[in-house]
Amino acid sequence: MYASTKLPRTSALFMSALLGGLIFTSCASSNQLANKQLPPMAGDGSVNQLSARVNSISQKTEAAPIPRSRPQLIKKAAISLTVNSVEKTIDAVSQIINKQQGDLIGLKQQQPKNDNPRYTATIQLRIPENRLEPTLEELAKLGTVESRNITAEDVGDRLVDFQARLTNLQKTEANLQKIMDRAGSVRDVLSVAQELSNVRETIEQINAQLKSLQNQVAYSTITLNLEAAVSSTSSQPAFGLQVQETWNKSTHSLSSFSVGLLKLGIWLIVYSPYLLIFAALIYGFTRWRRTHSPRLTQTPESTSSE
Repeated sequence: MYASTKLPRTSALFMSALLGGLIFTSCASSNQLANKQLPPMAGDGSVNQLSARVNSISQKTEAAPIPRSRPQLIKKAAISLTVNSVEKTIDAVSQIINKQQGDLIGLKQQQPKNDNPRYTATIQLRIPENRLEPTLEELAKLGTVESRNITAEDVGDRLVDFQARLTNLQKTEANLQKIMDRAGSVRDVLSVAQELSNVRETIEQINAQLKSLQNQVAYSTITLNLEAAVSSTSSQPAFGLQVQETWNKSTHSLSSFSVGLLKLGIWLIVYSPYLLIFAALIYGFTRWRRTHSPRLTQTPESTSSE
């Protein structure tokens, strides 16, 4: 009876000891894991260490590289074509502009001349930035490409600078408005109003420059030079043009000759004293020579005796 009672007690003690060991082991391992993951909590020092770790993590997060935004480019292109007919090409360019949702901002046509017998034209287009390449490809199909180039200018820094200045000025404007509302004397109100006017004028200027840059980024400019393959007219000018050209040359020659004579008369008038002296010397020398010449000084008697 006693042995049977003692056996269950021994089994219960063994199970209790086994469970206690397992619980102790699990607690120890959890404490070690906690010690590895968190700093030791020992009064205020542990709080400071935790704050330092959080600050270091936040600094690393802030120091992470920020992805760079897309470059803000102002693109300009120029293309020169040799075409069969300049007028027909201009019509085709107008259709391309409408298709690409662009604008015609300049057109200059030059009729054939003697020094350049070919028909030429210069067209300036403004096209959305994302349609620049397709537009150039369409224009290249209109004739023979002689030259083609594209230039780009990054104005991203200028845009950021304008936006930052605009934001600061708007804050300054709001603060000045608050000060103006609280100003008591007329002198203070006028002073703040003048400063507020200057700030608003600067805001308008920067806003205009910012919109201009954004517009240049959004729309690219194309300069198209067209030149006819052959002259549209004969190289020999018409009879009327020849007569007019001859008349112009003759009148120009007469005018030049008259001006030359007038200049010569002025020179003669200026140097007339010297010319008179020179003429008097020549006249005196001539008379002296006639007087002292042997043939002229012979007497009639000598001539008769001979």
